[in-house]
Amino acid sequence: MKTVLLRLSGFAVLPLLSLITPLLLLPVVSTVVGGEGISSVIAGQAIGTFAATVLLWGWNVDGPVAIARAADNRERGLIYLRSIRTRLLLLVAVLPLAGVVAAVVAVPQFRLEAAAMCWAVALTGMSPAWFCIGVGQPRLLALYDTIPRFLATVAAAPVLLLTQQLWSYTALLALATLGSLVGFHRAFAAPGAWLPLSLRGTLADLRRQGKTAGISLAGSAYASTPAPIATATTAPQASGSLATADTLYRFGLFTVIALGNAFQSWTIERDAINRRRRHLAAIWAHAGLGVAGAVILTLAGPFVSSLLFAGQAQASTLLCAYYGIAFVFLSASTPFIRNLLIPAGRQSTVLRWTLVSAVFGVAVMLWAGAAGNAPGIALGMALSEAVLFFALLIPGLKLLPEERAPDHAS
Repeated sequence: MKTVLLRLSGFAVLPLLSLITPLLLLPVVSTVVGGEGISSVIAGQAIGTFAATVLLWGWNVDGPVAIARAADNRERGLIYLRSIRTRLLLLVAVLPLAGVVAAVVAVPQFRLEAAAMCWAVALTGMSPAWFCIGVGQPRLLALYDTIPRFLATVAAAPVLLLTQQLWSYTALLALATLGSLVGFHRAFAAPGAWLPLSLRGTLADLRRQGKTAGISLAGSAYASTPAPIATATTAPQASGSLATADTLYRFGLFTVIALGNAFQSWTIERDAINRRRRHLAAIWAHAGLGVAGAVILTLAGPFVSSLLFAGQAQASTLLCAYYGIAFVFLSASTPFIRNLLIPAGRQSTVLRWTLVSAVFGVAVMLWAGAAGNAPGIALGMALSEAVLFFALLIPGLKLLPEERAPDHAS
């Protein structure tokens, strides 16, 4: 219990630190781009999030499991070296394409700002955070992920105010990401070239992770589409309102990520005892977080959004309620996917239902967008998360009895 509390505090406090700082910067960003530019910038951020998921290519799902089960530091270093080679290969294609998509979706006068935000966020796909989660060391997460981005955001506030140019913030964020990546690689990667010199071997790694990458990409697809769809299909005021609710929702997801990071290595580590009890603790903790987050988002979301966006846009209660429903089901499904189904090799099950939920959710979003119905777009995402949770609930619960075996050591 002491171990998990230490991990929980570390993996919770650090992401929350990186959560609070951008929140404080939002009024400055909103003042710079104005009401018409908010939805474009947030759409660029959403597209960048999807691009980061492409770059990760499943390492954020399979990686922590592989690192937690590795026999020694040498094996961990080799796993990381393979990951950096696959991600560099993807980087060449992903960054230009994502920037073009962000620019096309954005309002014409804010295309450069949308593309810049997209690229800065996309580079987080190169982060070694998943490695730090696998070894269960929040200190590494702080040193090579959270603190560099925190310092970049703090430094960006006065620069933004002086220059009134959003690119100054995105440039500082990108430099912080690249600097921490270089430092981590020198400290923990196995000896060898960064670049994928053996193209055949790197492509083989990409193929091996195809199912896991598909899970991440499908999930990110419907999670990243509400803001771009609203920006492209609804009036600026409606899309701005949805974009603010979407931003609050995404900041809230840091808490789900933090909780998942704390529990993942604890539930699947090599010599874990009382596995069933650990899994149940993770499941109930995520369920409680989901309900609490939904209530807070629904009740406080409209008022908080008006403060964070300097009165330029405000989320409605209905939008916040739909995003709150999505938050409940996403949080509740996390321990089943990360701690039970993926480690048990059930990637095909997760991928199949993620694709089903993604197609269903995006179809609802497009239908609502065509009708100019911004709340309907948010409802589409909530329905996607609900479908995925209920589809994976029974397969996940069936794996719990299999975790009884190690309990004799308790």
